[in-house]
Amino acid sequence: MSKREDIIDGKEASYANGGLIYTEVLGWVDLGHARGDDIRSLLEKIRSGELSGNEFYNVTYSQGMTAPYGIVRSGKMTTWRIRRGRPSWEQKSIALSMMMTVAWEFENFQNSFPGKYITDSGFSCEDLVSDLLGFYRVVSTPHPFDKLRPVSKAAALRRWDYYAKL
Repeated sequence: MSKREDIIDGKEASYANGGLIYTEVLGWVDLGHARGDDIRSLLEKIRSGELSGNEFYNVTYSQGMTAPYGIVRSGKMTTWRIRRGRPSWEQKSIALSMMMTVAWEFENFQNSFPGKYITDSGFSCEDLVSDLLGFYRVVSTPHPFDKLRPVSKAAALRRWDYYAKL
């Protein structure tokens, strides 16, 4: 769950590694989720599998959360067995399917026992849309923010204060 102090100015969106912005098109966006690092890594695993020479290869994708100080980590993961020879568009489709499956499971995990007693982040309004934005930043639109029309920090704070926490 993002916090009010996470909000940054929308002008910083294209180069910030984290923070929360509000856009007129997508609403709240968590820039940490929207970086797409997980998708870059997943597509690299798929590319490596394609180059392996094996008829099939396994690819694992996960999403998780870490407690303060890195003491405990929990999350969800999936491993898919893929037949080598998938074209590029299908590799991206597989990555999107894996990400969507795990993202849903992870948000559901955070929203149910015992996750909901650890975090209030399950199905936060910014999570899934930010994951999806991260995917598309990697595969097709690396600089989407001019199209998404992010607002200033002051405008985002006003919106946050009016509607209360996410």
